[in-house]
Amino acid sequence: MTDQNTPSNSSQDPDNNPGQKPAGSAGNERGEQSESRQDQAHNNGKGPQAPPPMKFGRSIMTWVIILALLILILVMFNTAQPGGKQIDSWREFNRLINPEENFIEDNKVTVTDSRIIATIARDEVPGYNEGDRIFFQISRNNVDTYLESLMASGVDHVDDTGTGFWRDLILVLAPFVLLILIIWFLIARSMRSAGAGPGGMLGSFGKSKHKIQSKENVNVTFNDVAGVQEAKEEVTEIVEFLKNPKKFQRLGGRIPRGVLLVGPPGSGKTLLAKAIAGEADVPYFSISGSDFVEMFVGVGASRVRDLFKQAKENSPCIIFLDEIDAVGRKRGSGFSSGGHDEREQTLNAILVEMDGFEASDQVIVIAATNRADVLDPALTRPGRFDRQVTVDLPDLIGRRQILEVHAKKVKLGPDVDLERLAKGTPMFSGADLAAIINEAAIIATMSNKDYIEMADLEEARDKVRFGRARTSRRIEEQERVATAYHEAGHTVVQALLEDADPVHKVTIIPRGQALGATFSLPEKDRYGYGMKYLLATMRVLCGGRIAELKQTQDVSSGAAMDIRQVTQYARHMILEWGMSERLGFVSYSANDSRESLVADKDYSEETARVIDEEIRRLIDEAYHEAEKLLDEHWDKVEAMAEALLKYETLTRDDIDRIMAGQRLDKPTVAELLEAEARKSPRTTPAPRREDDEGDAPTGEVVPSPA
Repeated sequence: MTDQNTPSNSSQDPDNNPGQKPAGSAGNERGEQSESRQDQAHNNGKGPQAPPPMKFGRSIMTWVIILALLILILVMFNTAQPGGKQIDSWREFNRLINPEENFIEDNKVTVTDSRIIATIARDEVPGYNEGDRIFFQISRNNVDTYLESLMASGVDHVDDTGTGFWRDLILVLAPFVLLILIIWFLIARSMRSAGAGPGGMLGSFGKSKHKIQSKENVNVTFNDVAGVQEAKEEVTEIVEFLKNPKKFQRLGGRIPRGVLLVGPPGSGKTLLAKAIAGEADVPYFSISGSDFVEMFVGVGASRVRDLFKQAKENSPCIIFLDEIDAVGRKRGSGFSSGGHDEREQTLNAILVEMDGFEASDQVIVIAATNRADVLDPALTRPGRFDRQVTVDLPDLIGRRQILEVHAKKVKLGPDVDLERLAKGTPMFSGADLAAIINEAAIIATMSNKDYIEMADLEEARDKVRFGRARTSRRIEEQERVATAYHEAGHTVVQALLEDADPVHKVTIIPRGQALGATFSLPEKDRYGYGMKYLLATMRVLCGGRIAELKQTQDVSSGAAMDIRQVTQYARHMILEWGMSERLGFVSYSANDSRESLVADKDYSEETARVIDEEIRRLIDEAYHEAEKLLDEHWDKVEAMAEALLKYETLTRDDIDRIMAGQRLDKPTVAELLEAEARKSPRTTPAPRREDDEGDAPTGEVVPSPA
């Protein structure tokens, strides 16, 4: 706590070194010069002034380079050999350079202090080729003797004594010297730049990877955030503090240092943090939790210190830590390697920096996560992230407001009803609703429409939630029949049970990973699950397999998702929600916040056997009751399946008519296309259309929900 001013003071002096005490005032420079003169005057050997660390580092580097050069020179002096072929016999060498033979080039040789060199001039010389270089090794003391012999034989020579070795040595050493100089230059620059920030000689590794937006560039306000009215009201006081901090200091109040936004993905946590900065008109620092962790140990903590240091220099401001659970998980868990774990060091740095805030530091830390249960308790205690704001999925009013915000950016048709769309999108997040508007605009654009119609919005809703309709997939007739009866079983059971969600639409056109789908969209938000609703839903999930088995006398893998869902419902009912008379009002589910490499159970083997029996009992009861229900209304299942095979997609009105015993007389998609072809003069001839109808099923075009 007492060293809080050290980073800010040291940053004011760019030449200050990490090992020296930072200057505390502007007059310290003159004081240091006077102390230096006094030390030189006394020169009594007491407390000599230490040289600057940077100069000491440079002197070491200089001696290292000099030593490396000396070693290279010694190696070259001992191992350097002249190029070409060495002649060991002077008689043989004298024969080759004899002017009468004319074997050497221009009748010339080069004499150095260590050898005599010549170049072969013809290919006819036995054992040599034209251009081969030959030399005879001599000693420095015998140079004059060999020169007299060469003059007597009439060979012209060039006296190059003392230059050959050093020329070769320079040519060999020049690349090494250049490389060492480049390395020295880069290291010196990194040392100078590293002195101004954390990370040492690693330089930018310790720098924070945050993105900063100045107050002029933050253009998001509370008007752009809809559907989270309670969360906006809760963070309004933070905006007021950043605008007028003296208002809170008048009564001695302290604004929360950290705000933790908790909510499912896509609920608008990041957008809300930007809106706080936009409303307060302050800079906005944003970084993800995963950006702190690097392969180098200690880099995450260094980046945390650098981020908070820059934020204090730009206060008032907001720091936004997205996905804080990446570094803020509980310490000492099974996945940790101990106190030196990189993630734990980063978390410790965050805790220390948030404790270092003064009342005058107008820095608000906002973090976002969808796993608040796994965060370390030291992170959420009062004094750090002492305010938790829940950003939940929007309700009906919130969904309508979100749709209205995004609908301002597109052109809607007169038949669009956003209230109806909001009712049909329960449990959709803000990101899902934004995607619906965008997908509807794309669908309308691809259809060459002038505006977005309600049919485009409904198709976009189904595409966002259930996947894209794959109308080009060709399915065998036997598989189409099995799919039709499977979806008919779901639809009939769901229509007969009052406690189940109402059916919205059923189709046998592949969408996403499914060959068919029954869409049930509740018209109200459900924040809890009653036992009647759960039992009815489990019966609906069993209806598909039962109808398919009864019609085809075979089972397929198409019920895999139904089996998985009904098992999950039964397990939640038994383990978490206490809906079993044998097990009572007890929770047997594992703790999600516990991090362990080995899954553990808090109950005995006997209790585990009872849990398995109860789960099996719930599923078997749902299966048998759905089977009994379908046997009593099998005529409705057949009528529903025949309508699906004919029309491929049935709306809620069509389903109600079939369940009432009425027949559907509406035209099929193929009939609508045929009628349109007769009206339009620019159509494909009828025989070609008939061939196409014979080759492909009618499910290649999705009928309009309108």
